[in-house]
Amino acid sequence: MSEFDPTPPRRNFYGRRHGKTLRQSQKGYLSEDLGSLRPRGITVQDNPERKPIDPAAIFGDDRPVWLEVGFGGGEHMVHMAARYPEIGIIGCEPFINGVAMLLGKIRAAGVSNVSVHPGDARDLMDVLPDASISRAFLNYPDPWPKARHHRRRFVTPEHLIPLARVMRSGAEFRVATDIPDYVRQTLEEVPQADFELIAEGFEPWDDWPSTRYEQKALREGRAPHYVTFRRKG
Repeated sequence: MSEFDPTPPRRNFYGRRHGKTLRQSQKGYLSEDLGSLRPRGITVQDNPERKPIDPAAIFGDDRPVWLEVGFGGGEHMVHMAARYPEIGIIGCEPFINGVAMLLGKIRAAGVSNVSVHPGDARDLMDVLPDASISRAFLNYPDPWPKARHHRRRFVTPEHLIPLARVMRSGAEFRVATDIPDYVRQTLEEVPQADFELIAEGFEPWDDWPSTRYEQKALREGRAPHYVTFRRKG
């Protein structure tokens, strides 16, 4: 596996960070809850030397850690945290409105095995140790439909190689999308990053909660697709 790069990365970020004006309750979630749920040492400002963090310090023990890339409104992340209280889930989402929505759901569900990085997943993967993630999720990622923007998709080497580094041998990587061309690129790119395809099709996982993005896809006539990979090694 590659060594940690001590040079702070310079990256372009594509996508929205802010949306509609937050409700007062959502502003309260951000000011009152995010500080205690946010992992330390992730951003370049907090960790300019990009020293590896200790995931056990986030949850207080050495439980298995799962990663959700782009948790949207947080339905899936909270569902998984409630269903599997013995694991810890780190979610990454740069869209602050989605972060506020997640925090509200965390309060309502009363789950405590969660950690929230309100930023780019690449920054987190920079500082996670090798083989520290036991499962990863990519649910309804931004499709970037124009061909010239396909390089911005998560399923590209820029993201997949760091993801493979931080995932344990045998760890599961799940992808859900309603965009056929995203499925095509996923099936082409992910195996090249040391993952093997386990299953793909239109049947969701047994523990899958249908999210608002999925419901929108169904209303608009797009069929959800579910792909499962396993980290080689």
